[in-house]
Amino acid sequence: MPNYDGPRRTLILTGASRGIGHATVKRFSSAGWRVITCSRHAFPENCPWDAGPEDHIQIDLGDIDNTRAGIAEMKERLKADGGMLHALVNNAAISPKGPDGERLGTMDIPVADWLKVFQVNFFAPVMLARGLTDELKAAKGAVVNVTSIAGSRVHPFAGAAYATSKAALASLTREMSHDFGPLGIRVNAIAPGEIDTSILSPGTDKIVEKIPMRRLGKPDEVAKIIYALCTETSSYVTGAEIHINGGQHV
Repeated sequence: MPNYDGPRRTLILTGASRGIGHATVKRFSSAGWRVITCSRHAFPENCPWDAGPEDHIQIDLGDIDNTRAGIAEMKERLKADGGMLHALVNNAAISPKGPDGERLGTMDIPVADWLKVFQVNFFAPVMLARGLTDELKAAKGAVVNVTSIAGSRVHPFAGAAYATSKAALASLTREMSHDFGPLGIRVNAIAPGEIDTSILSPGTDKIVEKIPMRRLGKPDEVAKIIYALCTETSSYVTGAEIHINGGQHV
């Protein structure tokens, strides 16, 4: 992969600890980007990539006040790069399950859980993009929202709160592309399908039988598209939602 020949670029990524987030850290880091990771947990001692606590922010996106504090910390840390943010990837999400790991429908989810899911999956991306607008504008940066295959069809494993929050995030992506475009900020989304991560549900093998490509996607295959959307490769792409699902819905 060609490295960008210029000043160091910076990515802020939520939900970096596993799966797609982990692969995205490695993809951007290998291209010379500074990656600031965000999660509810403190910086791990056995971090699987070359970074330090100075590039990690502990933030609970389910808490509005803590999210505001986290944004203030992000802005402070970005001063080291001239107050510029080249990419924001909203990857963190939660999907509550039943006691046996089963899907929770609209009548099964407590209202408090609906609110928590939407705060993490929908409102936090809004807060982050709005709170970091100046830094994104300074870099003519990009925002990538990670939606889901569940946002457009009822999914056998993803619950109603998760699915509707992702559908809302897809709609938000269009609205943000309209509002942020005049500032030189591009906003796109990716909608992963069945990706081979640690959070796959039992029975996924049955879904794979119906996917035209007959296999799960790999986290790095998703990370490659995220990277492309944050670079000159996609310089005139905004308001799009790219489906990464092996043809599952054709």
